[in-house]
Amino acid sequence: MIVIALSSGTSADGIDVAVADFSRDGDAMLLRPLGHTVYPYSPRLREAIIAAAPPALITAEQVCRLDTAIGQEFADVARKAAVELADGKAELVVSHGQTFFHWIDHGVPRGTLQLGQPAWIAEATGLPVVSDVRANDVAAGGHGAPLAGLFDALLLADRPLPAAALNLGGIANVTVLLPGAPALAFDTGPANALLDAAIRRITGGRQDVDTDGKLAARGIVDESLLTVLLDEPYYRLDPPKSTGKELFAAGYLDRALAKVGELAGEDILATLTELTAVTVAAAVRPYRVSELIASGGGTHHPVLMRRLAELLAPTPVRPVEGLGIDGDAKEAYLFALIGYLTWHGLPGSLPSCTGASRPPIAGRITPGASPLRMPEPAATAPTRMRVTAHPTARVGSPSDALRN
Repeated sequence: MIVIALSSGTSADGIDVAVADFSRDGDAMLLRPLGHTVYPYSPRLREAIIAAAPPALITAEQVCRLDTAIGQEFADVARKAAVELADGKAELVVSHGQTFFHWIDHGVPRGTLQLGQPAWIAEATGLPVVSDVRANDVAAGGHGAPLAGLFDALLLADRPLPAAALNLGGIANVTVLLPGAPALAFDTGPANALLDAAIRRITGGRQDVDTDGKLAARGIVDESLLTVLLDEPYYRLDPPKSTGKELFAAGYLDRALAKVGELAGEDILATLTELTAVTVAAAVRPYRVSELIASGGGTHHPVLMRRLAELLAPTPVRPVEGLGIDGDAKEAYLFALIGYLTWHGLPGSLPSCTGASRPPIAGRITPGASPLRMPEPAATAPTRMRVTAHPTARVGSPSDALRN
């Protein structure tokens, strides 16, 4: 089954699209990557998303406009991917949408909201669309995050255990596999979220990212600011737990700086980079894992990756590319997997990772141009995953972006 997956992370950098060909071999899921690329949001829409993000207060009209505009841009991307990456053979689209609010009340998950109306995608492609993939887990008492635990548990099943996977997006999350125990996954804290907020603060909004960590590399870690940041109660919570920009956003950084005084921009970035490295290492270290497999945008930050390697030594920190997955595409392939499982009547999350009371089937389905014809539910869920090469895979680039 060929599945198109769409997502946009907490940094709202753009729309990730990945196309995967899934099949089963006994208890193994076979994943054949067919391609991945990123399409930037139109500048006006990205500005609107960032301006409306928590803690901003917005109207129902603004929510409706954003839900529609995000859905329309996701639809444009899906239509292009269906032709250029899936050769017109896709059977299903999965859209994670843009996370707009993740409601955690004193450590208890209450709700989650992803925008991007799936009806636009179904209309544009003629394909059924699986969306809203976190809500069922939350309704079952889980955090709806991190969903990566499902993908990681399958991908690392045949690795020497204990082992762990790390994703460095706006928020960092880890999955830990221990011998004879269910997978464990949780958000460790901020990764790119505070770094992106800091670079916008430092440059007056002229830059969104510290490309290749160049500014952070010039700075010096400020121990006073680091101490204030590490005093965050979230780090002392036991898993399962999740967080987001509802906590770790620009205002959070402003309040921390108010306690220590203004610092040079490079020193702020160096300190935030150290914060991510220290909190990830502290989260992983107690499990004494044999390896840490890393993915996500933060892996392109040399200072962060160097510090992680130093803090976790002698445990090796390895890129997920060694397992056949593009590190920038892993989350999109995760959602493709969830869509495949939903289509075949299988759960899309692991209770041991999210805290749900049961493993629910994920998402809701929007019909495409034809009536829904779903297969008989699969008798068993996969217990491992193998990535198979696709010699003709075509991977796009941001330069191929739609002209909005």
